[in-house]
Parts: sequence; C-alpha cells; structure tokens
Amino acid sequence: MGRVSTIDWRDHGFVRVAAAAPPVHVADPERNGAEIAAAAERLAADGAGLVVFPELALTGYTCEDLFLSADLLTRTERALAALATRTADLDATLVVGTPLRAPDGRRYNAAVVIRGGRVHAAVPKLHLPNNGEFYERRWFTPGRDVDTVLTLPDLAPFRLHRHQLFRVGPVLVGIEICEDLWAPDPPSTRLALGGALVIVNPSASNELVAKADYRRDLVGQQAARLHAAYVYAGAGPTESTKDLVFGGHCMVVENGTLLDESDRFLLAGSDAVADVDVEKLANERARNITWSTSDVPPPHAVVDVAAALPALPVLRRFYERDPFVPDDPTTVHERAREILAIQSTALARRAMAVGTQRLVIGVSGGLDSTLALVVAVEAAKRLGRDPSMILGITMPGPGTTTHTRSAADELMAGLGVETRTIPIGPAVAQHLADIGQPEGLHDVTFENAQARERTQILFDVANQVRGIVVGTGDLSELALGWCTFNADHMSNYGVNASVPKSLVRHLVGWYADNQATAAVARTLHAVLELPVSPELLPPDADGNIVQETEEVVGPYVLHDFFLYHWLRSGFGAAKVEALARHAFAGTYDDATVRRWLTVFVERFHRQQFKRTTLPAGPKVGSVSVSPRGDLRMPDEVDPSSVLRTLPPLDT
Repeated sequence: MGRVSTIDWRDHGFVRVAAAAPPVHVADPERNGAEIAAAAERLAADGAGLVVFPELALTGYTCEDLFLSADLLTRTERALAALATRTADLDATLVVGTPLRAPDGRRYNAAVVIRGGRVHAAVPKLHLPNNGEFYERRWFTPGRDVDTVLTLPDLAPFRLHRHQLFRVGPVLVGIEICEDLWAPDPPSTRLALGGALVIVNPSASNELVAKADYRRDLVGQQAARLHAAYVYAGAGPTESTKDLVFGGHCMVVENGTLLDESDRFLLAGSDAVADVDVEKLANERARNITWSTSDVPPPHAVVDVAAALPALPVLRRFYERDPFVPDDPTTVHERAREILAIQSTALARRAMAVGTQRLVIGVSGGLDSTLALVVAVEAAKRLGRDPSMILGITMPGPGTTTHTRSAADELMAGLGVETRTIPIGPAVAQHLADIGQPEGLHDVTFENAQARERTQILFDVANQVRGIVVGTGDLSELALGWCTFNADHMSNYGVNASVPKSLVRHLVGWYADNQATAAVARTLHAVLELPVSPELLPPDADGNIVQETEEVVGPYVLHDFFLYHWLRSGFGAAKVEALARHAFAGTYDDATVRRWLTVFVERFHRQQFKRTTLPAGPKVGSVSVSPRGDLRMPDEVDPSSVLRTLPPLDT
C-alpha cells in the first residue's frame, strides 16, 4: 500500500490562528499579563502561530477614569515588558490590546504586536465611540494622525502608527480595533487592499439582545468582501458589570465562512482556534476582477515579525466529502428547489427564444437523463404547457438492460410525457459493417457508434417535431471528458452542464421525496439504486450491467472533490491530493487517492477539446466548465507537467 510522506500543512498555505479572551482583572495589568501569557502558552503549544487578545486586555476595558491615572499606565508599561519577556520563547505572534502614552501626553487605545521578547509595533484605534454606553473620547485620542516612536522601560523603541502591516511568515496581517469595523469605511478595507490576508480585531463589544448575531454577520460580511481571514477577540464577562456585560465572543472567519466560534459568558475564559487557508484567499483575490481593479491605497509600512510559521503536522479543519452538496437537510431542501428552478427557468426561456413546440430528450433510465426529464417537466409548467410537450425517446441498443429500459418507460408514463421507442441495433450494425468493423469487436468504435447514432436520431426527430434536443450530460462527465465527441457531448441546450454527479443524485432523490407522485417516486428511487453506466457493452448472461463507469474512471465522489478544489479553489494537484487524503482518511488509502487523481488530471487536460465546443447551458453553482463563462484553457496542455508536482508515493 503506497503512502505519501507526512504533510506539513504550512506548505499548502495553512496557518493556525486563535482569538482568546482570558479572565480579566480590572485595572490589574500584572495579573492580566500573567493571564494573557498563560493563554498564549497554551495556544502556542497547540500550534497557533497568531494569537489575538481583546481590546485593552492588559488593563481591562472597563477601567473608566482610571485610564487617566499615571500610576495605572506606568504599571501597564511594566506589565507589557514583562509579558514580552515571559512569551519570548513562544513560536507565536501575539496581538494584545493596551492603553499607550505618547511622548506628548496623549493616550491611545492601541494594539501591540509581540514576538520574540519584544514589541514590534503598535496600531492605534481610529474610531472612538462616544455615544450611548460608550465614552472613550473621555480618556483616549483618535489615532488617525499619530505617528510616533515610543520608548518604554525594558523595551526596545517601537512605532505607534495606523499605516502598518505585519509579516508573520509568508502572511501579511492587518489590525483594526473594535469600533473601527463598525465605521462606514473600516480600516480593514485599506489594510486588505494593501496586502493583508489576515485581519485581526481586538474588541470590547458588549452584549445586548441579538447583538451577537449582528456582530457575527458584520465580521462575516467584511471577511467575504475582503477575501480575508478575520480573527475577532471580544472582551469577556469578567470585565466590570456595573453597567455592561461582555461575553468573550471570539470568532475566526474565512472569506465569509465561520470556521470557529467560542461560547460566550464563560467566566473561566474563551477562545476560538482555526486553520485558515491563506492560499485560497489569495486565489480568490486573483480571480476577482473587482478586487484587482480597486484603487490601491497609500503604501503601508511592513514590519517583519516572524520568519516562519510553526509546523502544522495535523490539519484541524473539516472538509466535506461532497463539497457540492450541503450536509444540513434544510439547506439541501432549499438548494435543490433553487437549482431546479434555475434549470427549468433557463430551459423555458430557451424554448421561448427559439419558438420551439417540443422538448426532445433521450431517456436511458440513468441518473442524468432522469434529472433532465424532471427539469423539462418543470420547464413545461413554467411555460403553461402540458407535460406532453416533452417527447422522451428510448433508444435500446446492444448494451441496454431491462432494468434501465423499464425505469425509463415507467418514469415517462408517470410524468405524462409522450414516449417513443427507436431501437438502434440494426442501424448500428449496418453502420459498423459499412466501415469494416469486425463483428464482435466491442472497442471504442463500437461504443461511440451507438452514442452517435442516438444523437443523430434525437436531432432528426427534433427537426420533425419543431423541437430542441435537451442535453443530459453532467458537470462531472464534462470535467472528465466521459462523453462521446459530437454525440452525447452535443445538444441544443445542456440543462445539467454545471450540475456534478454527486448533486444530480441528491436532486433526483429530493424530487422523489418532495415533488413526485408515489408511483414516480418509486421509479426515481429505483433509478438511484442502479450503477452509473453508459450501457454501451452487452449485458451479462443474467441481463445485468457489465460496464460500470466508476470502475473505469474512478469514484465520482473523489472526482467531484477534486473538481471542486481544482476549479473553485484554484489549488494545484499536490494540495488537492493532500485535502483528499485528509477528507477521505479511513475510506481511501493514499495509493487509491493518487490513482484516481492521476486519472482526473490526465482526463481533465486531454479532454478539454470537448469542453471547448460545448453547447449552451445554465450555470447553477460556483463551478462551471463553460468555454464562454468560467473556464477558458487551451486544448493542448500536457498533464505530465502537472503530475510532476505530486510528491513521491512510497510503496
């Protein structure tokens, strides 16, 4: 059994980040420094390379007029130096909220960056809330204009300035503080446009009814807008509760997706830890033309903090094996309804545009043609037409089994479409004889002749009835090129062109359980139990299918996983393989993943010529191979150059 060497997930663009809200001792910077150090030590031992603490964590946010006390600020400066010393050996970068005094006497609500026994720099808060329960301007100065060097006891001089980014290994980190995110023009926008892939926010947002939902949405939307990871650390419940309560709300969000979130109101402290994929974020920005054409802000100073990130031998992140299919039943229900609405609306509009009278479909009794037939029935409804508008044609040939034939007949009868049967056996035999094909030779010519005969029949019958041919091929088959050129590859409109095989199965199942009559539902479930097959080779002596697609090209669950991360995330072969090993651990060994990934890479590149000439079809999700939409690539790329990037496979 082959195995690939152990993965260091840093090499694939991952960094473990943490937001922490340890217990707070109000106006006691010495004890707070010890609490912060203890949390940092624990999280660094867990592999976190970046740890963010709340706003004014070193003193507590609720010190009120004590922030005007020179004694408190002097003690805070000493506690800051002690914290830097205590955490000097940690393989982690800390971002800690603290008050700071400038040489001119102004006080700033700031965040300091600590690593290797020193404070590298500090960023001031720009927007100081001074309404409702907040009155920060009583103690602090807005940090828009400050640019000064601070010299504190036992610390090397460091700069206090808003326009700074921090390099931690290969990642640029930007800092905004609490209310800055709530502002009409958050600093994080310019920080991200300046190169920051990770935004951190030391915050002190108090808890009110439903405020956590708003806060979560705000962080998520900003992370999505910026194609960034957002690490949010909120002040905790051991702050003063004289008038306000803080929850210790900690979050890690990546490009709008919540990766981890703490419980709130935990007196012992809370944290959120996640492995964020900065390579994926960079890929998202690269492919987004709106991002790349946005105004570039004035340059930020880049402060080098850490040369490398800590090793990540274990990825603490879950990846769906079916990335195209939501795991939540409610979401599946909503998604299926919407996808069928998109498909059927697109087909109805196409029928209106060409003035067609009929929708002609080749119905095999397999999954893809079943979904296309369902879509056509729904399209007829949108047009105010009877299902008899649809002409379903079965074309039994040398490989057709009684199982699929009966399923096709029962399905069309149950849906009320017009049915026609046109056997292709004699025509195929005559054609093969005409071209000199030896009788009994069941090679690719034998298979493709059947596919092309069926396509010819569909187009000719469509001419007869003033109809259009509805294509049935799905996204997974198009990605692999598992279709016959100028046969099932071609149609007037391909309704399944951006629906992967795994999703086709779920859509058919959803329709059976939620939309179909009892009789049709029984047939649909019978279709779901059949193996995926083109049925181009003769069945066995018992009439069973002998040509199962997944035995030839590999499991569709793997190919759909490869396809999603290859196209949607823009990952290379080595990273796709690493993620597949992670997601399918215990189901497929390394050698099996490598085998089918090799097939995917080879077929994806060598079969591009088929995708270059695809007919029109609706895009329903974030992945498409349309040559007019999402995928424009040459037909001549040699896949061996891609496969050479894979690490050695030990045997």
